[in-house]
Amino acid sequence: MASPVSRRAASPPLALATVCLSGTLEDKLAAASAAGFDGIEIYEGDLIVSSWSPSRIRQECAELGLSIHLYQPFHDFEAVPSETFEANLRRAERKFDVLEQLGATMMAVCSTTSMNAVDDDDLAAEQLHTLAVRAARRGLRIAYEGLAWGRFVNTVEHAWRIVRRAGHPALGLCLDSFHAFSRGDDPAKIRAVPGSKVFHLQLADAPRLNMDILEWSEHHRLFPGQGAFDLTDFLGHVLATGYDGPLSIEVFNDVCRQADPRHVAVDAMRSLLSLEETVGTLGQVAVRERTQLTNLPPAPQLDGHVFTELAVDEISGPIVARGLATLGFTHTGQHRSKPVQLWSQGKAQVLLNFASQRTVPAGTAAICALAVESADPVGSARRAERLLAPVLPRARQVEEADLNSVAAPDGTAVFFCRTGGHDNWLNDFAPTGREARSDGLLTGTDHVSLTESVDDFDQAALFYRSVLGLQATQTTTLPAPFGLIHSRAATDPEHHVRISLNTAPLRRGDWSPAVPSPQHIAFATDDAIASARAMRALGAPLLRIPDNYYDDLDARLALPQHLLGAMRQHSILYDRDQDGEYLHFYTEMLGARIFFEVVQRIGAYSGYGAANSAAVRMAAHRRRRLTTLRESSALVSGDRLHDYSLAHLTALSLSPPELVSAAADAGYRYVGLRMTRVTPYEPHHPLATDPALMRATKVRLAATGIEVLDIELARIAPDDDPADFLRFLEAGAELGARHVITQLPDPDFARKADRFARLCEMARPLGLTIDLEFPSWTQTPNLTEAVRVLRDADRPNAGILVDLIHFARSGSSVAELRDLPREWFRFAHVCDAPAEAPATQEEIIYAARFERLFPGEGGIDVHGVLGALPPGIPYALEIPRATLVAQVGAKEHARLAITAARRHLDGVGQRAGPTEAA
Repeated sequence: MASPVSRRAASPPLALATVCLSGTLEDKLAAASAAGFDGIEIYEGDLIVSSWSPSRIRQECAELGLSIHLYQPFHDFEAVPSETFEANLRRAERKFDVLEQLGATMMAVCSTTSMNAVDDDDLAAEQLHTLAVRAARRGLRIAYEGLAWGRFVNTVEHAWRIVRRAGHPALGLCLDSFHAFSRGDDPAKIRAVPGSKVFHLQLADAPRLNMDILEWSEHHRLFPGQGAFDLTDFLGHVLATGYDGPLSIEVFNDVCRQADPRHVAVDAMRSLLSLEETVGTLGQVAVRERTQLTNLPPAPQLDGHVFTELAVDEISGPIVARGLATLGFTHTGQHRSKPVQLWSQGKAQVLLNFASQRTVPAGTAAICALAVESADPVGSARRAERLLAPVLPRARQVEEADLNSVAAPDGTAVFFCRTGGHDNWLNDFAPTGREARSDGLLTGTDHVSLTESVDDFDQAALFYRSVLGLQATQTTTLPAPFGLIHSRAATDPEHHVRISLNTAPLRRGDWSPAVPSPQHIAFATDDAIASARAMRALGAPLLRIPDNYYDDLDARLALPQHLLGAMRQHSILYDRDQDGEYLHFYTEMLGARIFFEVVQRIGAYSGYGAANSAAVRMAAHRRRRLTTLRESSALVSGDRLHDYSLAHLTALSLSPPELVSAAADAGYRYVGLRMTRVTPYEPHHPLATDPALMRATKVRLAATGIEVLDIELARIAPDDDPADFLRFLEAGAELGARHVITQLPDPDFARKADRFARLCEMARPLGLTIDLEFPSWTQTPNLTEAVRVLRDADRPNAGILVDLIHFARSGSSVAELRDLPREWFRFAHVCDAPAEAPATQEEIIYAARFERLFPGEGGIDVHGVLGALPPGIPYALEIPRATLVAQVGAKEHARLAITAARRHLDGVGQRAGPTEAA
């Protein structure tokens, strides 16, 4: 990380209150020093819980290059009865002892909130004077702060009257921007206070909220530039008084108090430098000279988006590529040394990066980088580095462009480019020979939209505003199907670069959209209707908007019927304001969380759509995603894919809700749930008898769109009664399961066939099939015996489950399998194993439960057995591998399983590499 910018000798020192940061005092001091602060305010609560003595803290601060500018807060001192006053003086003397040991010279005294105090300015001034006399004897000073929620003194003006009346040189004011703005005070009144009587300055921003001021202060303070307060004006007035003390940040909110203190300290420094830069540009001459930064380059002019880069893999890459092609993009270039494709149309450029991305779940596409056109890329990079943005190392060949890039708070790489010249990044791509379209469907990139975690939302806005020199809008709250969305945008003065940021601030529990953290790129067009028509003709997966939206649009805006009809036909959304109009439409989700938007701006419209457009889009995406999950004819590059289920034995350590999440993350459509314990040593997940577990599982199923394919295990031994499985069956039906796996370890054929038939009769009203599995070590040990049971039971919901390892180890016949009724086979358990069976039954059982292989890794005739089954049935991956799970974890094992199955059974990743994916 770069050192902070150099500042003039006359510039005020920069300080950070330890109350801003999470962690212990040791953590906070290290974070403040690393971020480049000159000093700190020590919060009393931090000192009390610290194992370091005040003298040790003084020593540590000295070694870190930190001055201790203030010790705070001292509460409820003034305007109290005499006996209370004497106790307060004693308390103050003990705190003076602490200040001396700390090497601090100033203590903040907050205006009283005590019910014992009286409304008497003369008494308050007299008692503060006495305190100042005692402080002066020790070479200390008192900074009196009027709290916005103070019982009697709650404004700067009132606090100044008392300080002036007290009339002691060791008593002055502590000014806090939050207290001034939250009460609606006029910052210009600060100029009435001599700079010599302003002892300390605390800066905080905040959104405009109509709520209790104390609650507002404790939970919603922000760093300068993140809220709605005009801190440029406020700081200008304070500095105009002649104040020469530190500029200190005092911010606390629910995010800062839990976030990494190092990151928060960087945000605090970045916000202060940005504020100084603004004051140094816009303030009065005397003020500008005191806040100019000597080596912070001004933000160079930005001329637009150069490219947006998506991290993809062998699953998501072809899907995104096909989506781009249907929007009129052409694969025009292939990187000379990396698996990166260049897709172009007009001035819009999208890169598909097929390199391995450990941070991106399999089957998912994500925005990993964006590039902006800078008039001075080196200057942009130097500015970013001076503002503490991490510079990203970049591997490149000698002849390739040397691009400057830094990391945004969420890890997105931001590149600064200058297209053209000797170091043109486009020269890194070998032409594919395909010409980009020239019919002007799309003209460029309008904006990039990122979804941030609530922890990163304000931090990201601050980053783009300060580092890129963008102007950030105020945060707006949008209603959405899954809770409120906070949104804000940042753009340059000419609107060449636009970045939209979104977050869900109040996520509670497990219920959430099926699309986690969606991202999208919005492309510009001159004619949205013509573009939608042409793209639909190319097969673009445009998102369908319901008629209700257009009925409401007609009622509210009375648009011309021909325009309304065209928008309805092509699912185009609309907004307008006093400056112009906005037409836009979306694609479906591509690569799990990416989608594209096409926008047409008419006139000087500068927004991003009507307030309800996000809700309309989210609901449509949710609806389409669930529909897609239920469609069995999913296509990638024209080839049929199978539907996969994650069998519980593959990841038995995961609870049912965790299994569902793992399946969704990895790209499965179904799960199988193991609801009964087969061995005494395995984890037990009692869904049938645990209402809380049942509820949590159903929530995750609804949230992800994953369905339950089957439940297991109805294992009916000689002493078991099928009636005992009724609650098990009912629980399966409640979860939406379709099939029940059954085993019959019973040597008496007549008895087991009868009990199997009874189980079928119990399951039939619940919409469940009973599917008989035949492990070779049971008394129903092969396909032939299972067929005998089914023919004897003769029930329409009876079936057979072929598990490849059981099929192979039982010596069952593919020829026999091929001749059986197709309706008996509704899904299959897929795995692989060595061709040669273990020598003993114990070893066979152990291998089946702990040592199976991914399809294609063993010697089972996987394709032969599956080829004898009906086409289109789901493949449930039951691949327990204890050693691999111990190494990589159950969730990663589930992902590796489906990746291997798709490669071996669907040919994904074998038919075409990244270059041919288009």
